Amino acid sequence: MEQVTYVILDDEPIAHRIIEGYCENFSFLAKAGNFYNGFEALEYFRSNQVDLIFLDINMPKLTGFELLKSLPNPPKVIVTSAHQEFALQGYELDIADYLLKPFSLDRFIKAINKVCSSNAPASKKEDEPERIFLKSDKKHIQLELQDILYVEALGNYCKVFHQSGMLICPEKISELEEKLAKGKFLRVHKSYLVNTAKIQTIEGNRIKIDRNEIPIGQTYRAELNKLLG
Repeated sequence: MEQVTYVILDDEPIAHRIIEGYCENFSFLAKAGNFYNGFEALEYFRSNQVDLIFLDINMPKLTGFELLKSLPNPPKVIVTSAHQEFALQGYELDIADYLLKPFSLDRFIKAINKVCSSNAPASKKEDEPERIFLKSDKKHIQLELQDILYVEALGNYCKVFHQSGMLICPEKISELEEKLAKGKFLRVHKSYLVNTAKIQTIEGNRIKIDRNEIPIGQTYRAELNKLLG
């Protein structure tokens, strides 16, 4: 995956350490700088560009949003703030996500997934494979969406079948359906979600993907018929 450069803008040193620690879980994230007030960052952006800012809001002299409004071509922004009341204003400024301090690694990963999905930085190549982080066995595993074959519900868990095997993810199938790219994955049964690009044949009430037969639920047949034209 193409490298994503980022800077941290926060007046609290501990916040920098936490974000840096979380970023170490992503090999494609490369830190370009640390700034502790808005004027430092403003000076940097006069002659430098990055793909992503982790932005605190409530800072002395120049707030995070004041800085953001002053940038002619702002990069992607993940707000990291202890103040929930600024969230609406943040989304009006087209931020990628709003993390309320203190935030967990799981929540941080969701924010990174948003930045690296279809709303990725403009520098991302259109033909670059999209990826997602999924939690499995106390680890976060990165998969290319194009390598996922299908998903099978397992109660409050899911089995995610991919080109290299299978992993069990502690999420409901409805939650994974929301995360996976719209138009590329289709719910065909209450217990199955398939990558439409991996469908080999459709016969009767069965879909064949990689030597596996997946049932088609009656209530999902209409959506599948749209795919067939």
